[in-house]
Amino acid sequence: MTQIDERTGQRTEQRTAEDEVSEDREPTAAEVLAWRRDDVFLPEAEATPEEFPSLRNISAGFIFGGVVRPREPAPPEYATLPMSHTSDRDFVALAQWNMLWEAAQFRRRFFDLDDLPKPMAKIADLGDVNVTFVPRTRARYFEYAPLFHLLPKRILDMFGLPLLRGGQWPFMADWAGIDDFLPTDFEARLARAWAWTVWPHLMSGSKMKAFSADDPIRLLAHNLDFWVPAVTATIQDRLRDFPEVDKGKTPGPVLLEDGSVLAGAIAGNPRMGGPVWFGEDDAHDAVVETVEAADRTGQLRGILDAVRSHRIEDDFSSHWSYAREDFERKLHGKRRKVTVKFVELTDTIPVQGPESEVLDNLVTNDFLTLLDARNRQIVVLLNSGVTRKTEIADVLGYANHSAVSKRLAQIRRAAEAHFDEN
Repeated sequence: MTQIDERTGQRTEQRTAEDEVSEDREPTAAEVLAWRRDDVFLPEAEATPEEFPSLRNISAGFIFGGVVRPREPAPPEYATLPMSHTSDRDFVALAQWNMLWEAAQFRRRFFDLDDLPKPMAKIADLGDVNVTFVPRTRARYFEYAPLFHLLPKRILDMFGLPLLRGGQWPFMADWAGIDDFLPTDFEARLARAWAWTVWPHLMSGSKMKAFSADDPIRLLAHNLDFWVPAVTATIQDRLRDFPEVDKGKTPGPVLLEDGSVLAGAIAGNPRMGGPVWFGEDDAHDAVVETVEAADRTGQLRGILDAVRSHRIEDDFSSHWSYAREDFERKLHGKRRKVTVKFVELTDTIPVQGPESEVLDNLVTNDFLTLLDARNRQIVVLLNSGVTRKTEIADVLGYANHSAVSKRLAQIRRAAEAHFDEN
């Protein structure tokens, strides 16, 4: 069984029962496959809500006596590397590079370019860039691993995703040909599973099926690349709360070999490692934090507000939702065929709306049944040509037209509701 030495970052082989019984012969391909599967998959009995899902981190303090922290870390990025012919020496360099996540764009300063694999050296030679390296795989598992390892077992089952052992961030050396054990459409399944998980935090009260397949927010929920920076920010925010390993370092300026000071950097002790999240409740909190972080990394709230403010009818499916109801109410309000108003005229009948043909006798009569006796009298008077508030007040025996104005407001609200429904 392949394991990672937390001190050195090197891969080691742990002897198992299978190793003991097969000393007198070469293992068969089936046996090798079975052992590899055991390394990758978590037994179902161990996927308890208290312990699954999980993600962990290994401290740089196992190898490094100190770290360099930028005062303003550059946004982290991921770069994929071909790993099929990578040597153990290259794996060690990659693991050590990634362990220095706190150094961000300054991590290249811990290495000689000659000690790095050529693909890594090319990127390091670009200057101070904040890059985490992951293996290049068909499924893009390592790029999306932090999102995958936020999903509880029931969501994995729902979308046909495998039950993998706990995740590691950043990538160290547990490659093991993961593509051999993932469905060919892993990325698409993960996108659907992640969208299902994050959707309630984007559109509370309205199910995803209520929106069309090309609705902007629905597309955003499925866009794994949009969420990777946010979940990475969440991981780093959590790790920055971990205590430091006591390496005897006092925070201070970083001196370079030529005696100059590295601008924008401070030296210090590396932080401890440990579980980033552990169990369903903790992972759920991390999802909430990821949505909040997406506002910093991708302006999520601004996107959501812009989409909601400019929705069109094609954004919705045939399923009912609160969002569709709200949209249609606003749409019909803007397109209301009858704007209820009372105009005082001297020689003509009152106009209750710009499209007078809508206000025929049938509409008027139906509407009158909704009014009490006093308000019904006012509408009858208006329709019969008595249009001034003072005239209506005299006919109904009011001392002044104030009471008529109040009743006209009541009639207007009742008319708006009536014409909205019809």
